[in-house]
Amino acid sequence: MATNILMPALSPTMTEGTLSRWLKKEGDTVKSGDLIAEIETDKATMEVEAVDEGILGRIVVPEGSEGVKVNSPIAILVEEGEAVPDAVESAPAQKAAPAPETASQTAVQSAPAQVSAAPAQPQAAPVAASHGKRVFASPLARRIAAQKGIDLAALKGSGPNGRILRRDVENAKPVEAPATVTAGGSAPAEARRVPNSSMRKVIARRLSESKQNVPHFYVSVDIELDALLALRGQLNAASPSEGEGQFKISVNDMMIKAVALALRDCPGLNVQFTEAETLHFPDIDISMAVSIPDGLITPIIRQADRKTLREISEQARDLAKRARDGKLKPEEFQGGTFSISNMGMFGVREFAAIINPPQAGILAIAAGEKRAVVRGDQLAVATVMTATLSVDHRAVDGALGAKWLNALRDIVQNPYRLVI
Repeated sequence: MATNILMPALSPTMTEGTLSRWLKKEGDTVKSGDLIAEIETDKATMEVEAVDEGILGRIVVPEGSEGVKVNSPIAILVEEGEAVPDAVESAPAQKAAPAPETASQTAVQSAPAQVSAAPAQPQAAPVAASHGKRVFASPLARRIAAQKGIDLAALKGSGPNGRILRRDVENAKPVEAPATVTAGGSAPAEARRVPNSSMRKVIARRLSESKQNVPHFYVSVDIELDALLALRGQLNAASPSEGEGQFKISVNDMMIKAVALALRDCPGLNVQFTEAETLHFPDIDISMAVSIPDGLITPIIRQADRKTLREISEQARDLAKRARDGKLKPEEFQGGTFSISNMGMFGVREFAAIINPPQAGILAIAAGEKRAVVRGDQLAVATVMTATLSVDHRAVDGALGAKWLNALRDIVQNPYRLVI
């Protein structure tokens, strides 16, 4: 009996996505658990598993299609020897594997859906290049080309009939836009128009909502890092120089653990505010901001206060790499009870971060630098970092924010607790 394969919801807030790539082709046998497609959301690109078994009879939505609505048919699954219908009107729809973010989240509805027949290998819409030549490219390739400033007419497509695909654009180099010149001399180059990606739109919306709806207040403190840096040097010196046991601890790894311990000491910041109640969480799950090519994502170190520095280091590196590759699972970046944003590697002296709702706080970590400090009546030189806490004033009062920052400073300046 023919069934619909529907566009899955890979997160609770997802309403549409891009079908980046089919991992099966028409006529292929599909078994439960097989990876059938890659779906691109505003956060990452994820692989979708099949639930039912059968033959992939018809691909309804081609590769590169953007704005595909959740629960809309993307393909038709048939039984062995069954004719492929133009549409499935009443057969139950196949489910994609649900994303494990929450127990109540459902990847695909099982209600029947109307399916419009579509060619398995449709031609992409032509695009007019700056010099008038018409080229054929997938929608995803067009979007990436616009973001990178690449002239599609200058590329040779590797798809059917020379169609330009995503890989063709990703392997190409951007071309600088020529400056326009007037009779009076040179003029500024015309602005290159880059369409906002789904991720950039979501970031803009969420951060605007945060600043508009969440009453932020900010508390800053200077923290001496010399003891922490000395401990880091000892730990890394004790690590094997090569082989399976090798690991290197970063300052960011140590700050994640320190923040988690401070939240254990002052659990009043490990909360979320709602209109009816304030949620206090038993686990301390630290969201760490990771910059990716078109935005920002916050993979999570779960139960960070209970992990060793080595466990945090290994997990943080793995999550950051897969975040940049777009391979995070929804449960790896959705949730979290407190956030960290570290810009120390850019030499930033001080900054304030915007709260990541529904969390109640985020810590902005700046660069450590040599500064003059007063100890008793004497001047000394120390490596000092400015840390700024942004807090939701609806859930946390100023005195508690200051108390938490003092607890963090005490842990960092006396870092023995990070290793016991």
